[in-house]
Amino acid sequence: MLRWILGGREAQGTVQKSAALFIGEEQPKNCFTEMQVLKGHFDIVRFLVQIDDLRFASAGDDGLVLIWNVETGDCLFELRGHTQQITAMTSYSFIRGRNAHAALLTASSDRTLSLWDPDSGNRVQNISDLQSSVKCLLVLDCLDVWLSGGNELCVWNRDFELQCKTVHHSDAGISAMVELPKNFIAALTIRTPSILSSASTVRHLTAVGPHVHTEIIVFCVECWLLLISDGLFASGSHIGELIIWDSVDWTIQAYEHILWEEPAGNSQSEVKLKQIERSIQHMSSDGEYIVAAVGSGLYVFNVLMKSVMAYRKIAHDSSVLHTMLQEDGRLMSCSEDGSVRMWELQDLPLPAEAASSGFFGMFGTFGRSSKQTGPPAKKIPEVPGLCSLELMGDLIGHSGAVQMFLSFKEKGLVTCSSDHLLIIWKDGELQSQLRSLAVFQKLEENQEL
Repeated sequence: MLRWILGGREAQGTVQKSAALFIGEEQPKNCFTEMQVLKGHFDIVRFLVQIDDLRFASAGDDGLVLIWNVETGDCLFELRGHTQQITAMTSYSFIRGRNAHAALLTASSDRTLSLWDPDSGNRVQNISDLQSSVKCLLVLDCLDVWLSGGNELCVWNRDFELQCKTVHHSDAGISAMVELPKNFIAALTIRTPSILSSASTVRHLTAVGPHVHTEIIVFCVECWLLLISDGLFASGSHIGELIIWDSVDWTIQAYEHILWEEPAGNSQSEVKLKQIERSIQHMSSDGEYIVAAVGSGLYVFNVLMKSVMAYRKIAHDSSVLHTMLQEDGRLMSCSEDGSVRMWELQDLPLPAEAASSGFFGMFGTFGRSSKQTGPPAKKIPEVPGLCSLELMGDLIGHSGAVQMFLSFKEKGLVTCSSDHLLIIWKDGELQSQLRSLAVFQKLEENQEL
């Protein structure tokens, strides 16, 4: 079912690593020297959700939802019920008796929604025969409701009763939602911009909670939404635009347009590659900084200063799929190249990686085209507070694209991949100390010490 591998760092598969970013075997700042491989899925694993301090759930294209213990690596339950791939999963709480219990909410391509009890492995509720598959889920604890987004945006109460719904907004439907202050919901879609303010939505939500009025703002041509704080949220687009919005009046507070150099040729393949590289695949924030994954690069934006803090145009050998800011100011990223990398912000001693003219929108006219007219610049702009993004650890264990990761702090880091595996990365020194302590305790119990 699982195995321990100590200190292994040999890459699996045929992915060629960038020599410029090769860090080698000696990684003194990388504490993850042990890994535990978990097997249970038989297709791509796309989602990880933390249930509590010890448990997490994994789900993916095989339609299975597995519950794991992060300390032991044991699979506690297999949740079977969906017949097609899982498209969304989130944590939830439901009332049993008079107590609230942790639960999981899942959506699938089979057009069903399910509520699972991770304590028993049972399916508590199920909704079938939806008009379309659900692409995103959002729980609103303050209103005691939850939302499902796809071609329709539906509002449900805790008894899984439909409160209201909207018609579809575009061919692509709604793919992400975030909760904003004052009961506003920001949702994103593709192609068709619109603002939903239907009277039926307001009436239904008013019935759920007194004096509750909810507005749903739908963004066009966006691919990522991120809540930064109570007053700010961010959106990232397929064309490399990072916009910070005011959560109350929806005005733009900051704007960055990440631009690459123009391709040398005019072939369709080069144009397509350029578009992919400029797309923002993922964003994360700690309230002070935003990390954006753009193509195979990483960009750190200072929310307070409204300016870029650090960037690395090539951080992985393939597209970056997930990012995370840590409490110590470090950050992590994972990629289609199968690697998980740890980064550290360092003061910039010397000019490093060149940046093209107009690389960041804050350095030029708002929305201005920044096509380079001369040779590439030899130095980065002299901007106060600009740092370098230095590689401090490279976790090699997966043979396929790493879809995302989940941090349990000192208990470890969980990653999932297209190779059907999960890996729990652990602090080798801490694990050694815990094993030694367990041995001494056992000897004391047996009165042999």
